[in-house]
Amino acid sequence: MATLDFTPFFRSTVGYDRIPSLLTHALERDDGSWNYPPYNIEKCGDDEYRIVMALAGFRRDDLEVVCERNQLVVRGRMSEPDGKVYLHHGIAARAFERKFDLAEFVVVTGASMEDGLLSIDLKRELPEELKPRRVEINAAKSLRIQHTQPEAA
Repeated sequence: MATLDFTPFFRSTVGYDRIPSLLTHALERDDGSWNYPPYNIEKCGDDEYRIVMALAGFRRDDLEVVCERNQLVVRGRMSEPDGKVYLHHGIAARAFERKFDLAEFVVVTGASMEDGLLSIDLKRELPEELKPRRVEINAAKSLRIQHTQPEAA
């Protein structure tokens, strides 16, 4: 795997120190677990998103959705089958842990499960103090700067 050098990037930016670790983390996920369970990430509005995961056979009680410091973690572990004997067991029932890195100010607003699909709704909620605000320009009185002459000694 290629190594990424972010040194030139750090020379002219401040506060973007998470980006290299996010990119490195994304590139390291090549162990085959990255494709289970399958999921979609939808953009539902300007600041609204939805993650939809296909979880056939899982029940709500088998799942855990946790938000931990700019990271959404979805864990699943199926309970033991009730003594069923399968001639063919093609529906994946393995435990999983799927992590999604969230941008700042992205919060989980809800989760629901229907027809084997887990939907997790997210929204970017900027605090009021970070939203752009208009600054009124008032008519100003002409200010004259009075220059003083240095005193002669």
